[in-house]
Amino acid sequence: MTRRVFGESVQGASHIRNGRECQDSLKKVEKDDNTLILAVADGHGSDSCPYSKTGSEVAVNVFCKILGDYLETYSGEPELLLTFLKREGDTKVAQAIDAEWKRRILKIHSKNKREIIPNPEDNAPGAGRGVSDVERNKDKAAIYRMYGSTLIGLVITKEFLFAFQLGDGDIVKVSGMGVQNIIEADKILGTETHSLSKSESWKKAITFTKKQEENETLPVMYMLSSDGMANSYKNDDEFRKTCSDYFDLLKEHGAKAVSDNLKAWLSETSELGCGDDITALFAYFEKGDCLV
Repeated sequence: MTRRVFGESVQGASHIRNGRECQDSLKKVEKDDNTLILAVADGHGSDSCPYSKTGSEVAVNVFCKILGDYLETYSGEPELLLTFLKREGDTKVAQAIDAEWKRRILKIHSKNKREIIPNPEDNAPGAGRGVSDVERNKDKAAIYRMYGSTLIGLVITKEFLFAFQLGDGDIVKVSGMGVQNIIEADKILGTETHSLSKSESWKKAITFTKKQEENETLPVMYMLSSDGMANSYKNDDEFRKTCSDYFDLLKEHGAKAVSDNLKAWLSETSELGCGDDITALFAYFEKGDCLV
């Protein structure tokens, strides 16, 4: 079995015109035993979230660190880890990601001595004035909002697959069986999305865990993408066709050719589509008879 992992984050066409940096982040961890940890995060990028690029960077780092720690803790015991993730993925794992993201954000904010942008809806006092627990919590909530980000992640091992989603974005699998959404995300109407910045954000996390199929034939492609990708197409069918097109390109021309052209293709997708930042992260498995 041959594995290829690659991806790109591109600045959205509208962001280029408005002079706004790309708010997306991605991270990939490839282990010697063929285990992969993949993460994509999309910072909100609004005026009330001026540091959401940092928020998305922290998000992908936190996911890879926490899931990497679980893999080490359960090293040599994949069945136990599979059982744990099935039972606790959307509770203990999500809580750990939520808490660690918020801990790191407070540390970064304090280190940089940034001012707090209060939320008018909270009727909060000015930064630094709060003395009660309620006011201090309002300050923390305002800080988290300034770094707001979504997060999607995927762990692929020889034994199982674990997917995590908080907010928008897509995790798909493409094979000879067609295009499958690994997680059916909780769609929110309009531009709102679930966010790591929200109180108890872990409650909005969705996870999926399954054992690898022993008879699954290759090639197989996994793709994680920020919502700028899907939103650049008229409907879900067009998005799914694009996922299938990438799979066909990988089979016909190989991972290097797709990787070399990916940035230009994603930039064109943004320009012709919604104009948002786009991130796409691929894991492509080819040759051999099966994944295990």
